[in-house]
Amino acid sequence: MRMFADDNGRIHAFHRGMDGPLPSSQIDTDAAAQASADDDGPFTLRMPRHPYAPVVFASSHSGRAYSPEFLSAARLCPLNLRRSEDSFVEELFAAAPDHGAPLLAANFPRAFCDANREPWELDPAMFHDKLPDWVNTTSPRVGAGLGTIARVVASGEPIYSRKLSFAEAERRILSYWRPFHDTLGRLVADVKARFGYCWLIDCHSMPSAGQVRRLSGRAVDFVLGDLHGASCASRATRFVETYLMEQGFLVRRNDPYAGGFITAHYGRPGNGVHVLQVEVARSLYMDEIGIERLPTFPVLQAQITDLIAALTREAHDLVD
Repeated sequence: MRMFADDNGRIHAFHRGMDGPLPSSQIDTDAAAQASADDDGPFTLRMPRHPYAPVVFASSHSGRAYSPEFLSAARLCPLNLRRSEDSFVEELFAAAPDHGAPLLAANFPRAFCDANREPWELDPAMFHDKLPDWVNTTSPRVGAGLGTIARVVASGEPIYSRKLSFAEAERRILSYWRPFHDTLGRLVADVKARFGYCWLIDCHSMPSAGQVRRLSGRAVDFVLGDLHGASCASRATRFVETYLMEQGFLVRRNDPYAGGFITAHYGRPGNGVHVLQVEVARSLYMDEIGIERLPTFPVLQAQITDLIAALTREAHDLVD
């Protein structure tokens, strides 16, 4: 049995299976649009019916399926746990398959296991047993409490009422983190094999608390991260930046979000793989207190759909 949070933070119980990585035959871009795990596994994969774009979209932080074991170990209520989510981001980018690009979204929540971290970034203070020597215990993310198994939610509140075992962390990483990245890695490889190059759009959202602002005092709407030019061709980043600015959005590059694990791990422009992290201001589309969509949600969703159409149409010239 698994638990799922609805849009008001209420937790509902239902039975679900556990999928492993999809066989490579199921990630063939000639497959039907629903060659996916639906909502029954660690991720949902939606494939295009007609693959004509060398682009992959991924949302690693929008999952909201909560296990009863996780909820029983947490000291926070479900609504506070959800504050770490990039809520509804996979819905904002839902049109990707209609424009020839797969969309991969984690179903598991970031507070449970963070797919935008190295697989073994763990804080030893969270565990009652000794961690293996090969675990990364000293990264800045671990120090901030935001490792692969987070110690705190995004607002800084501690998640757990007790210490965990390393076996629990290992189970989460092998059962959730790994299937997500096995699938993402194969998607990128399949698209690159088909076209000779691949452009991965890493989809996220940013909270209004401490929101980035320009000197004018206006909040930034989008932050584009390409590791300061290391993960994506500059003309591709510039295209997205210019497009968004022409729609009236305020855009900033790499400040304060230059990119995370996905951007750094997959971004190899010299090898034909480009990654651009896109952070969307939550204030544009959601009530961050109640975790609910605002009436403006469909408007932003339509604008992002137009962006998807533009970048998939131009991708061949931007990242070839």
